[in-house]
Amino acid sequence: MSAPKSQQYSIMIGLGLGAAAGIAAKAWASNSDGAKRLVESFSTYVAHPIGQVFLRLLFFVVVPLVFASLAAGVARLGNLSKLGRIGGRTLAFFALTSSCAAVIGIVGMNLVEPGVGFDSATRDELMADFSTDAASVKAASQAQRLPTPIARVNQVLDMFVPRNILGAISKMEMLPLIVFALLFGAALTVLPRDRRDGMALWLDSLADAMVVIVGFAMKLAPMAVFCLVFVVTSRFGWELLAKLSAYMAVVLIGYLIQVLGVYPVLLRWLSGRRPIEFFRKAMPIMVTAFSTSSSNATLPTSMRLTHTELGVRESVCGFVLPLGATMNMNGTALFEGAVVLFIAQIFGVELTIGQQILVVGLCVLTSIGAAGVPGGSLPLLMIVMAQVGVPPDGLALVLGVDRLLDMGRTVVNVLGDVVCATFIENSERKAEARQA
Repeated sequence: MSAPKSQQYSIMIGLGLGAAAGIAAKAWASNSDGAKRLVESFSTYVAHPIGQVFLRLLFFVVVPLVFASLAAGVARLGNLSKLGRIGGRTLAFFALTSSCAAVIGIVGMNLVEPGVGFDSATRDELMADFSTDAASVKAASQAQRLPTPIARVNQVLDMFVPRNILGAISKMEMLPLIVFALLFGAALTVLPRDRRDGMALWLDSLADAMVVIVGFAMKLAPMAVFCLVFVVTSRFGWELLAKLSAYMAVVLIGYLIQVLGVYPVLLRWLSGRRPIEFFRKAMPIMVTAFSTSSSNATLPTSMRLTHTELGVRESVCGFVLPLGATMNMNGTALFEGAVVLFIAQIFGVELTIGQQILVVGLCVLTSIGAAGVPGGSLPLLMIVMAQVGVPPDGLALVLGVDRLLDMGRTVVNVLGDVVCATFIENSERKAEARQA
């Protein structure tokens, strides 16, 4: 069930119109209090609810879709040795692309140095404007810090094997769900074939039903994308963009280097695919990722189109893409490295080469634990900043434009997962050809 071409174009038009309307509304609202109230009312009571209905329809299906697809994918592999081979290649790919992305972000900031000579008055203004947002992010990051080693060990265990799997799922914690689905699928591989096939058929039916619901949601996509982008652009307008333009330019160019430089090389080298054709077929995935700012919300669309448009078998999609939505955050790693260097430059904190290498490693590790929802990486980012002596409160400087950059990094995150799925598909086909 591929997306009609007219729907793809409608979504892209909705995105462009939403951005233009939001920027125009921000400029109009600055002229009078009445206009400002009208824009805020439209954003709060019209645009926000429409966008949220679309997002929540997608979130509805994430848990059953991830569980059913991943468990069925593992069961369909047939044996655990094949699971180990695919899993090892997938994790190695994730580590490679995340490391490349983090290096791109740090190198870009070192070359351009947008934070050096940053106006102190602008810095103070931004710190004041977004201090409340920064305080809430800081509280979230401090909640993840525990006083004793045993408490920290238990925290890590809870990330993967919590005592209450239903409680973890209700909080949209995807790592425990993935571990449970992997164990369930692995258990199916040792059951008698008739019972395994019967359960796999049931899981396939559940996943297919979730995909149908995604189809319902996509009918709202053009209007919902307009509303989601309007809400964001009507808030920041051009004024804030101008103040942080150099920083944003470095980050956005870094995204482009990862998407148009690193990914095409990997597509050619590891997947044997033509990049232009890949990007054309993946365009609806990119638009959905950009408008929702959520890897989890984009997952149903990416799974559907990676199979139908890119020809990746369901077992590979069901294994790689849910895993990638939680563990493969290339855009997040790039963004985190860039932000740490930018804020360090603003506050005059000199980071040595060794510290910058540590930042790369921490960015890769914390991107694995970042929640696949808007702003999910920010609490972990404050921890990285504190580790190398950069003031965590400085994150307030970039919070005003974070949603726009979050849209971009979600595209990088999701595309990295899809490129990995094509690599695994290609390697599995080669392995099967050698065995034939």
